[in-house]
Amino acid sequence: MTIALQIGDVYDGRSSSTPLPTEIISFLASYNLIPQLLSQTIIESAIAPITCTQAETSHALEQFYQQWDLTTKQKIQDWCLRYGLTQEQLELFVTRKLRVEKFKQVTWGHQLESYFLKYKRHFDKVIYSLIRIENRGTANELFFRITEGEQSFAELAHEYSQGPEADTNGIIGPVELGTITPNFAQLLCTSQVGIVQAPVTFGESWVIVRVEKFISAQLDDFMRQRLLQENFEAWFKQQLNQLSPEEKIWMGINTKPAQVQEAA
Repeated sequence: MTIALQIGDVYDGRSSSTPLPTEIISFLASYNLIPQLLSQTIIESAIAPITCTQAETSHALEQFYQQWDLTTKQKIQDWCLRYGLTQEQLELFVTRKLRVEKFKQVTWGHQLESYFLKYKRHFDKVIYSLIRIENRGTANELFFRITEGEQSFAELAHEYSQGPEADTNGIIGPVELGTITPNFAQLLCTSQVGIVQAPVTFGESWVIVRVEKFISAQLDDFMRQRLLQENFEAWFKQQLNQLSPEEKIWMGINTKPAQVQEAA
């Protein structure tokens, strides 16, 4: 194996001249732990420059000691000795989650508003009623019954719709527009709330749609955390693409170029 892993990289993201012993590599490989080690090494290297205040570190240590019932200095020393950690390494270990969050904020926090505005439509939600059937003639008949007030949308959806929405009287949502196929999302976005749309074909079905409500996404704390995480995950994928071919194999990344189909 030629994986360039260093002992120090795993604990504090710092370079070390001591490579992992061969027996350790073999042990990790036998339990398929190389992917986890590679992942953690990437993250540790990124957050190495991130620091915590003394108060933050003390709070993290206190929580850690409570979790592990380390109520005395001797118990703390014994625990560190057992796992081969210095006090500095322990502090880095217990503050890791906080340092990751700080890394996210430092790296992408300043661009969240522009990112949100750019993709806001994907985050907006919609509630709509749907009837889908295979027969065009039946779809037109149901549309006529609804618009003429002969039967309600909910009644006909429950009786005729051929999807899971039949169990909810046709109601679907709220769902994010970004999770809906683009053509159908466009149909919803261009529909007036409360107006039944004439049957249109989607795939092998004819659908009748009525938008019930649009819910505008807000850049609240929950959304900020979500966007930070999405940016972090995109960044992590980029880091994986920079791994060596052998490391990519361990991570389950396809390193073979797509085959070009021969011309008929």
